[in-house]
Amino acid sequence: MRWWAAASLVSNAGTWMQLTVQNLLVLQITGSAAATGLSISVQAAPGLLFGLLGGAAVDRWPRKLTAAVSQAVLGAVALVTAVLVGLDMLNLPVLMALAAVTGLIATVDGPACSLLGNDLVHTRDVPSAIGVGSLVHSAGRLMGAALAGLAVGVMGTASAYVANGLSFLFVAGVIPFLKPVRPAAPAAVPQAAAPAAETLSARQGLAYFMSRPRLVALAAMNAVSALFGRNYSLTLVVLVAGPLAGGAGSFSKVSTVLAVGGLLGAVLGARLRNPGVRLVGVLTAAGGLLQVLAGVSPSLAALMVIVLPMALAESVADTAQSTVLQTDPPARMRGRVLGAWSSIRTVWSLAAPPTLGLLMELAGVRVTLVAGGLIVVGAVTCGYLLKGRRPRRATPPVVMADPAVSRPAAPVAVGTAA
Repeated sequence: MRWWAAASLVSNAGTWMQLTVQNLLVLQITGSAAATGLSISVQAAPGLLFGLLGGAAVDRWPRKLTAAVSQAVLGAVALVTAVLVGLDMLNLPVLMALAAVTGLIATVDGPACSLLGNDLVHTRDVPSAIGVGSLVHSAGRLMGAALAGLAVGVMGTASAYVANGLSFLFVAGVIPFLKPVRPAAPAAVPQAAAPAAETLSARQGLAYFMSRPRLVALAAMNAVSALFGRNYSLTLVVLVAGPLAGGAGSFSKVSTVLAVGGLLGAVLGARLRNPGVRLVGVLTAAGGLLQVLAGVSPSLAALMVIVLPMALAESVADTAQSTVLQTDPPARMRGRVLGAWSSIRTVWSLAAPPTLGLLMELAGVRVTLVAGGLIVVGAVTCGYLLKGRRPRRATPPVVMADPAVSRPAAPVAVGTAA
């Protein structure tokens, strides 16, 4: 588990080095905020079509091999991008194609790495492992944002892609040496039952997800927040580069502060033992209010003060959301439910960046941030009031054919950022 956490830290640092400069690179190539949002959507698009299949495949394929291969391929894509950037051969169509390939690989890599991390700890330790995963993600974000400015200033934009590619290859090299505490889920499935599981796996994951009101509520809040806020890598880069007249160095500072807030939030989130949907809603609304303040910030210094608690609220909400999401499904359906979550979330992941980009071009980034924050707060408030008006009904327990899988599954532990 310590090796896995170290590998995840390296991978997250490399990923955030690339993400810190990627949107600025698209802006430099196209000069359009809408095109920047479109590039994000292209990378997310494969999750809509193949998320369910990717999660189902992870439930059947050897987990360590799947994770190692997917990490290696992601590393190769990043290195190819670095070569193209270094040779000044990267144009918008090529960038879109590389983004689509990355998104396709991520449909398998995401659940594979998450479930592999889950296999490395005992069930009683998994809640703490989720907190460790949040800490690793936030620490990697902090390191990546800080290193991005240094690397780009000294060696150029391509260096961020090189670092990300090498970080993926490092993870791929560590995975073969990991020793799971318990066998992966596919080993526990009887051979005779395999054909039925393979036929119904994707549908089972989606059906289970939609039958759980708490998961549907999480999806609804995540949708509103994604459509009108929380796309900070897009909205804040436009705010910094536009009204606040900053550049890559300024956005790197903002990203660093965001990472610090995320790290503090991860520390708080790691102490959550039984978070619920209500906590996620409160934190989502708080993030919306802080987004309003960010939209009217008069200077870069003021923005940096505001984004710290904004990132903290986001981080705690994400940790709480992950705990609810990962502890709800039965053991043998973890990959399928994660695949269903990926597909459902991709719907608004595709719509949000170009929508925000278009709104920023039409109304300006400040109006977009303020209006979006108010919409998030209003939606969460309405959802809470409507829930309070509905009569409470007892929810019948979910009965599975196999008694061994009727108990709540252990949550997913840490995984690398793709």
